[in-house]
Amino acid sequence: MMFFMQIQQHGDNFSYLVADEETKEAAVIDPSYNADAIIKTVKAKFFILKYIINTHGHSDHTAGNTELHSIFGAKIVVHKPSKTEYDIQLEDGETLYVGKIPITVLYTPGHTPDGICLLVDNQKLLTGDTLFVGECGRTDLPGGNAKSLYDSLFNKLMKLDDNVEVYPGHDYGTKPLSTIGNERKTNYVLQPRTLKDFLDFMSQP
Repeated sequence: MMFFMQIQQHGDNFSYLVADEETKEAAVIDPSYNADAIIKTVKAKFFILKYIINTHGHSDHTAGNTELHSIFGAKIVVHKPSKTEYDIQLEDGETLYVGKIPITVLYTPGHTPDGICLLVDNQKLLTGDTLFVGECGRTDLPGGNAKSLYDSLFNKLMKLDDNVEVYPGHDYGTKPLSTIGNERKTNYVLQPRTLKDFLDFMSQP
């Protein structure tokens, strides 16, 4: 059975803890500023923290990496272009296993060149800063690219089933989670647009 927890201890950053309750193996996604709550939960549940996975290299997501790595010996996992310190680099389409639970990497650049989303057990999509509830990641920071984000949103994420649950990297929406189907219907960013229309849309102040 899968244990899944959305954690928000400080600020608007979400962290996620995924574990196989049978084997006790666990992974944390984007520790951020929530390390204390993650440590408390891992110890209380007697989980074996195997992986620390970053959806991208921004410091508000990688904060906590070093502390969790030093306490639990978990391996830091990033996508291949990342400049974050790491133990394991993965590429698009690769799958990690936490016990029997698959976590598949979807390469979704745009907010950053190394951005990924993580499809957990084919049912929960951890979207980092690629897609938020009702919004998308910004592309005006160093390394941002609106054309890449268009491809990530429309040619990757919107190809997923409507019932896939969406868990973003920040608490920016009206609720902390959604579904692909709900975002397809209600997220103004995801209204059908040509690439040119999307680039114009993203360039608006």
